[in-house]
Amino acid sequence: MLYICIGLFLVFILCLFNVINITKKLWIAIWSVLLPHSLLYSVYAFQNNESVVLNIILAVLLVLLIFYILLRYNIKPYPGKPSTDRRLNILIGGRKLLLTGIYALLAQSVLYIIYFNYKLNIQFDNYWIIADIIINIAFILMLFINGFWRIILLSRRLNIFKKLLYAFLIWIPPVNLFVILALNHAATIEKDHELYKINQNAWRVDSQICKTKYPLLLLHGVGFRDLKYLNYWGRIPKQLVKNGASVYYGNQEAWGTIEANAEDVKKKILEITKEKKGAKVNIIAHSKGGLDARYTISKLGMDDYVASLTTISTPHRGSFILDFALKLPKKLFSFIGRLTNKYFKKIGDTNPDFETACRQFLTENAKEFNEQVKDSDKVYYQSYTSIMSRAHSDFILFFPYLIGRFQGQKSDGLVAPESAKWGEFKGVIETERTRGISHGDIIDLRRNDYKGFDVREFYVKLVNELKNKGF
Repeated sequence: MLYICIGLFLVFILCLFNVINITKKLWIAIWSVLLPHSLLYSVYAFQNNESVVLNIILAVLLVLLIFYILLRYNIKPYPGKPSTDRRLNILIGGRKLLLTGIYALLAQSVLYIIYFNYKLNIQFDNYWIIADIIINIAFILMLFINGFWRIILLSRRLNIFKKLLYAFLIWIPPVNLFVILALNHAATIEKDHELYKINQNAWRVDSQICKTKYPLLLLHGVGFRDLKYLNYWGRIPKQLVKNGASVYYGNQEAWGTIEANAEDVKKKILEITKEKKGAKVNIIAHSKGGLDARYTISKLGMDDYVASLTTISTPHRGSFILDFALKLPKKLFSFIGRLTNKYFKKIGDTNPDFETACRQFLTENAKEFNEQVKDSDKVYYQSYTSIMSRAHSDFILFFPYLIGRFQGQKSDGLVAPESAKWGEFKGVIETERTRGISHGDIIDLRRNDYKGFDVREFYVKLVNELKNKGF
């Protein structure tokens, strides 16, 4: 017993000072098998030892060791820091907890089969065996629950529907085992993708592939503002800056008219060109931002200050959903407009005009706009768009998407491809699978990753092409 106490004390000290790294595979394989049975072993040791002092020392050392291992592994189940991204590290930890839980479940099942079928020499009372089984179940559940919530809360590859489905199925045995395997698979793919992105940025840090001749000016769409802590463009600007880009924002209003917002864009362009001593800008505009930009260039004389305009899912020829929405009762539409104007005035719009801004998206008004607002020969125009493949691809835009489908046209939920084409049309963005890319996905609104489409890499390539064109 004395030697056991000394051994436990040494193990505890070595773990405490990280001489023994309990997150290494070998040590996980050992303690995930032995740790849940430590209470049962201590009872057996107490029964065969008359020394009260040694029994107390053994109990204290066991409690300390168990508490340390469980706390240490559940907080940080990975050795070192796999990446500089804290979210990714926690996600990787969740995957490792699930794998440890699966291993522990299989290992303990084998141990119990051996014990009950081969009647080992060490015999325990039935109530101690039951207690041991309960402790084992609690131990394995702790690993699974911790890993499960880490992945559910932090995964960017699982959509909200899958997360809710898994949160429901996790309580149904044996279905929950398949849920755990599915989560482990999703976390593995996301881990590999994110680590590849980190390494990719490191490889090309010196190439500065997004360092364009002129800085980038990003223009948001309708209903949003350029907020400091909730970036409209998600992770895109940070990725562009990492690769050498100089990024600015339009700061136009959420519900301003095209004409009013164009004045804001003009002001921003002049600020940038003054700061950069006469340089032009490359505008990348999403949705209504593309219309704001076109008006700024053509009607406010900014074509000498703009090198290129890239529009993303801009309704150049109107939006079918606004054609439908403006058929609603006028009083209802006006009521919605008043509420919207009141709210956005509180968060920064100086003169929100919901009704006028919406009417500018009408097909007939877009036609008139295109006749009056002509492209400048001094500016390079190009456009992109995307489409959803099914209604539930985007739970926010499923209804407008269905309206478009009933009218016989595909869309990204708000804008049809034919409406988004302007200048040199670079194509429709889709995914290899059936999900598709929505109006919000194309600007990383949810900060999610989708199989077959890397939104951050899409913008890196877009800006790199502008650089190669001399812009």
